Amino acid sequence: MPAKSKAQQKAAGAALAAKRGDMKKSELQGASKSMEKSMSEKELHDMASTKRKGKPQHASE
Repeated sequence: MPAKSKAQQKAAGAALAAKRGDMKKSELQGASKSMEKSMSEKELHDMASTKRKGKPQHASE
């Protein structure tokens, strides 16, 4: 599932890093914290690897 905004893509990247052990899970905040718990590594990778060009900063824009 592709990210709908730049913020969502960045949150998925942070959650993916924590899931892989590249950063501490305690450093996660907000959406990235819940994403790390509820999504698989493949789902996070798919969302984090979405191209940013043409995406709004936030999904509501």
